[in-house]
Amino acid sequence: MKKQSIHILVLFLFTALFSVASHADEIELNYRLKWLFNTSVAGDIYADAKGYFKEAGLKVTVKEGSPEKNAINELELGHSDFGVASADQVIRALDKGAKIMVLAQLFQVNPMQWIYRTDQPQIKTLDDLRGRNIGITFGGNDETVMNTLFAKAGITSKEVKITGVRFDFTPFFKREVDVWPVYFNSQGVILKDKLEKEGERVYFFNPADFGVNFVANSVITSEKVWKNRPEVVKKFMDALLKGWEAAMDPSNEADVLMEVKKQDKESNDELRRLQLIATRELIKPSADVKIGTMDVEAWKQTEAIMLNEKQIKKPVRVETILKH
Repeated sequence: MKKQSIHILVLFLFTALFSVASHADEIELNYRLKWLFNTSVAGDIYADAKGYFKEAGLKVTVKEGSPEKNAINELELGHSDFGVASADQVIRALDKGAKIMVLAQLFQVNPMQWIYRTDQPQIKTLDDLRGRNIGITFGGNDETVMNTLFAKAGITSKEVKITGVRFDFTPFFKREVDVWPVYFNSQGVILKDKLEKEGERVYFFNPADFGVNFVANSVITSEKVWKNRPEVVKKFMDALLKGWEAAMDPSNEADVLMEVKKQDKESNDELRRLQLIATRELIKPSADVKIGTMDVEAWKQTEAIMLNEKQIKKPVRVETILKH
């Protein structure tokens, strides 16, 4: 019995030491998201939860983002190795001299759109915007995009009514504003669900349908990490995109929703399901689209729009830092 106990103890110690050594070999990385954990970051959550990073020899800490926790700032300070940022954040940072690289474009379709009721005339052409009461988040991307659409259609400020909006949807529910800015896969899902329960149906106005492609969230890293740790960049991106591909596969829906629920306690099950379906349309709009594909022309258009709107002082040639 004594010998058996010793053998068991030796085996336990050997296993523990092997486990410690294995973990010591893992490369520790920090990955800062743009916003809070929710269905719109399902691929990021899934890559971590299903062990894709671990399989690649990586120990990745996936952190929520916020206005105070900006991925670009953290990359520059060395607090994060990878992050998520929208194209306008990337382009503004380049204008200020930041050294960053874009590794993958997550959203093939920008989730920023406008919602309106079907009992109003459908917006089939940009001319149909004339005479509408349109909600704008002053200083937000939606203002930039809408101004671009107005210029494209030759619509003057006298031909539309612009109303400044915030997070309170009351003016839209009370029909004080006709066309309301939303993120299609989050607020859009919530508003659509609430209105349908009241017997009202909605349309979505997508700027991309009218030739304005303003790029949304993408994966970024610093120039330093890109140049000095190429093998780490490859391992991280392979694991991350594997997670996104799996998360957007309809056959994994139940499992994905379970993992998202662990991180997002605020939404209900049905809302998360609807948001996942909407997110899938934006990340992988068709089966042949490879997640992470860079739409170079859309990036160049985003820069041109920002330059025209005087949001940047000079051209930054954003296409030169697109690396996927």
